[in-house]
Amino acid sequence: MRRGALASVVLLVLFLAGWQWGPQMLGIPSFIVPPLSVVFQEFLRMWHADNLIFHAGITAAEVIAGFTLGSLLGASIGYLLGMSETAEIALSPYILALQIAPKVAFAPLFILWMGFSVYPKILVAILIVFFPVLVNVMTAVRGVDPDLINLARSFKATRAQIFWKIEFPASMPPFLAGLRIGSTLAVVGVVVGELVGGNSGLGFLLSMGEGQANTPMVFVAIIMLTLIGSVAYLAVILIERRVLHYVPKRVVSPF
Repeated sequence: MRRGALASVVLLVLFLAGWQWGPQMLGIPSFIVPPLSVVFQEFLRMWHADNLIFHAGITAAEVIAGFTLGSLLGASIGYLLGMSETAEIALSPYILALQIAPKVAFAPLFILWMGFSVYPKILVAILIVFFPVLVNVMTAVRGVDPDLINLARSFKATRAQIFWKIEFPASMPPFLAGLRIGSTLAVVGVVVGELVGGNSGLGFLLSMGEGQANTPMVFVAIIMLTLIGSVAYLAVILIERRVLHYVPKRVVSPF
């Protein structure tokens, strides 16, 4: 554990040092890859002049809303499809068609419907998060041992008892794995919405930096988006450890 953490810190230091001095040593112009110090100076400028914390807060709130609603919707329909073969046959073609359709194409449509508000960004995030969570939950419910369900039925267990005592606990590890994927995809969905038609948020700053040919500004926006996605991912990991505390931890080799 300590050796891995130390290696991670060393790699981070090497990466930051390479970012600071590597482009200059390779002859890469600063307007293509600005040094780390220039990006940090732009970060300070944006913090005071461009209301960076406000835009980051808008994006973070949209990510939380899209991730939460998309996860709840995906889990609910995933349980429904997993427990009912009829529902799966009836709804699967439409859900698959929705997944196949590119999400970027929905962003302009949502903006036409709802204007330049937060709702189009949240809807795009919901669409992106929805499918991975649904597939994980549906697969987990379908994979429950039928002998276990038959045993519960032999003891006169109701359908609700079978769900809460057998199917729901069995689906938790795949469901939380889907949440890990969804926590990162939610950031992608929000940024897509903000790039297409945003007047606030980090995607808006990203688009502004591109329009001004301000490469450091683009790097700052990307770093902030990465931090938001990382925090969301770590939050899911902490929830997973609390919920799945009964799962044996992986034994790490000392070598």
